[in-house]
Amino acid sequence: MKSGRPEVTAPKYSHVKYDIVPEERVVVRRPDVLIVEGLNVLQLTRPRFDGTTGLALSDFFDFSIYVDARADHIKKWYVDRFMRWRDSAFAKPGAYFHRYASLSDSAATAWATDIWNRINGPNLRENIAPTRSRAKLVMVKGEDHAVSRVLLRKI
Repeated sequence: MKSGRPEVTAPKYSHVKYDIVPEERVVVRRPDVLIVEGLNVLQLTRPRFDGTTGLALSDFFDFSIYVDARADHIKKWYVDRFMRWRDSAFAKPGAYFHRYASLSDSAATAWATDIWNRINGPNLRENIAPTRSRAKLVMVKGEDHAVSRVLLRKI
């Protein structure tokens, strides 16, 4: 898109399969605004074996936004969403997380908390939060999801 191509395609992601759907693509044709969303889109590239670095995905962004919140709020939102999804996305037989659909509330809360503590929390601390400083705009959300603060870097 940045180079002026009239159409690009990207893999389609499924939250049910928890993976890319190989046979499906998203087609984008000359948008006025293109929003690229993801947990790690502001990460820098890793140095190559010769010490040089290539381009990062964010090198192609005109403007970047980082949505921030306290880690304890994000954990609570994750556990709450996990509990809600047991009756929807998790309930589908082919869903990646289907094995959690029939758990009791206490067992599901324990699993969600364990997943957060072992995987999502460390990913937030080690890979996502360090990219905050690369964003042009940081929106800070409170526990109620309302934006409580906006930080705009001089453009």
